[in-house]
Amino acid sequence: MNYFYKILLLIFISSIISCAPIKKIADNTSPKIFYPNIQDSARIQFLTHFSYATDIRKKQSSFSKSITGENQDFEIRKPYGVEYKNNKIYVNDIGIGGLVIIDLKNETFNSFVPRGNGSLQMPLNSFIDQEENVYIADIEKNIVKKYNKGGNYIASFGRAENKGPSDVTILNNKIWVCDSKGNKITVYEEGTNKFLYQFPKEDVRPGNEAWLYMATNIILNEKSIYVSDMGSGSIKEYSHEGDFIRSIGSFGKNLGQFVRPKGIAIDKEENLFVVDGSFSNVQLFNKEGQLLLYFGGATGDKGGMYLPTTISISYDTANFEQYVDPKYNLKYLIFVANQYGPYKINIYGRVELKTEN
Repeated sequence: MNYFYKILLLIFISSIISCAPIKKIADNTSPKIFYPNIQDSARIQFLTHFSYATDIRKKQSSFSKSITGENQDFEIRKPYGVEYKNNKIYVNDIGIGGLVIIDLKNETFNSFVPRGNGSLQMPLNSFIDQEENVYIADIEKNIVKKYNKGGNYIASFGRAENKGPSDVTILNNKIWVCDSKGNKITVYEEGTNKFLYQFPKEDVRPGNEAWLYMATNIILNEKSIYVSDMGSGSIKEYSHEGDFIRSIGSFGKNLGQFVRPKGIAIDKEENLFVVDGSFSNVQLFNKEGQLLLYFGGATGDKGGMYLPTTISISYDTANFEQYVDPKYNLKYLIFVANQYGPYKINIYGRVELKTEN
């Protein structure tokens, strides 16, 4: 076969591969894993996980290996933050000083490690806005950095007001930054990055319930901002203006208590999810602050957790419906990052039993 026909053959094979139907994201879980583990009472189902590039990429053919060599099996090294937006899972990987971006639509597993002025050192958490701009809180560089959809560095802000930003989010044209080392929340104007205000307020001192001892993560809804305060072993709720409302949980080893509360998330029904790095689980509270259930645990099995850090929720369920037990409807997705163990990013579903007609 001459060189011309070899080229045609390669083009033909490549077109077949590119048009092949999308495979399942990762190996399906059988049997299903539920929390609680009584199926008809289940509220949470473990769906799948991601750790390696092979969890998303198509399996490389022997022919491809002979032409291009064997693909490297990239892995998520040490994740901290996780967000899901527009078919992409954004993982803050402090092991590489950047992000791992898992594109479910295009089946790619890529790293984002900016250089120069945009370089990162310890990027703990991120927020992705509607234009897919990425805001990253770097606790070691003491700054929040912004990148556009193409990964180009745009701006930095927050160094003057913060000692160590650990989380960032945006709501109602304001940027909210959790300053873990500075024991406060700082607020900026979206677009200009202009500093607006901070809380707890100046008259709040240590010993006051409104004080933050070691804030790690934040989440907002239209009513409140919730802050996980590892220093007090509780979740603290404030108004958007910074007025203290209440604490949820306390330091301790009983159900409804925390030792190392970290990532938090809130659903549309105001149910609050709290990651505890010591218990290696997530506790779920209703809007009254009552414990509903917990899931995860340091089991070493699928569905278990190993030093979990951050949690996020998404109502965009299309890519994960295939994993849901047919008895249940999938309401939304729950993403949890684990710093260690074989399952770095766990995906769970908030499920409800289908009603019989």
